[in-house]
Amino acid sequence: MSKVFITGATGLVGSYIAKHFLEKSYFVKALKREKSDTSALRAYTNQIQWIEGDIFDVELLKTSIENEDIVIHSAALVSFRAKDRKAMMKTNVEGTANIVNVCLDKKIKKFIHISSIASLGRKKGIVEIDETSKWEDSDYNTNYAESKYLSELEVWRAISEGLSAVILNPSLVFGVGDWNRTSLQIFKYVASGKPFYPVGSCNYVDVRDIAEAAWLFAENNIVGERFILNAGNIPFKDLFAQIARLMGKKPPHIAVTPFLAEIAWQLDALKAFFTFSQPTITKETARNSYRHFIYKNDKIKKFLPQFSFRPLNDTLEWVVKNNGQRTMNNGQ
Repeated sequence: MSKVFITGATGLVGSYIAKHFLEKSYFVKALKREKSDTSALRAYTNQIQWIEGDIFDVELLKTSIENEDIVIHSAALVSFRAKDRKAMMKTNVEGTANIVNVCLDKKIKKFIHISSIASLGRKKGIVEIDETSKWEDSDYNTNYAESKYLSELEVWRAISEGLSAVILNPSLVFGVGDWNRTSLQIFKYVASGKPFYPVGSCNYVDVRDIAEAAWLFAENNIVGERFILNAGNIPFKDLFAQIARLMGKKPPHIAVTPFLAEIAWQLDALKAFFTFSQPTITKETARNSYRHFIYKNDKIKKFLPQFSFRPLNDTLEWVVKNNGQRTMNNGQ
């Protein structure tokens, strides 16, 4: 039986990767912190060998990764608050360096790094982005994007030292999960009936497609490559309208222009300051909401002709059907 070691298995992406590999008859070993919420894998928890610790414990990694066939690194800190920059750099960069160094030492069969399209960088005047994109410091890039770019450099460094690795760059991830977390907050927002929508667009991918791609790359000999995982691009207005229709809600109908977005994040920052709370809108999320970039997916289709992305409507129907009532009742 092939074995896989997974970091970040309690998160949205990592949990679906763990489920997929279990369904493919892999022995799954997963790293989790002491107080991590494992509810996403509740039905599978007895099939997983849990290792309690984190990616900063190098000695633990050395003993846990012993004789593993595949290592999938999906653990990461995602934040768009300036105050979290230092923590993101430590988790996403130092943590990745730790695990690739151990994998080099253990001579594992395959390392799969779950990165992000953010690591490819954004530049003014460039709309279409593919795997050949070169990072440039830019106001269009977030602190999170920089942390993922630097974490990828650790993987590329390890590849140059002999690590058999593949980098996967997912776009905005949709799947059945907690609507209070990460990209799934979009569904909670539409469910709340708020009237506003951003004027930008988003790139999206089904979490099940990420899991399938990770498994396919674990099973083949492709190494030293990166692949964008992006099913398509859609204006936020149209995305919100599709979600609202599936929920039986009135779609948002008031456009948030760049001018209004700038005002919104500054007002929210003031509110957070005086109420000692966390801002709902940050400078980075506001500016991302009115920008338009398209991430091309030609490369993975060329390397994996058997692979295809699920249609957006299939993904949205799945998410709304399986999350809606529970989240709207308990997510406030």
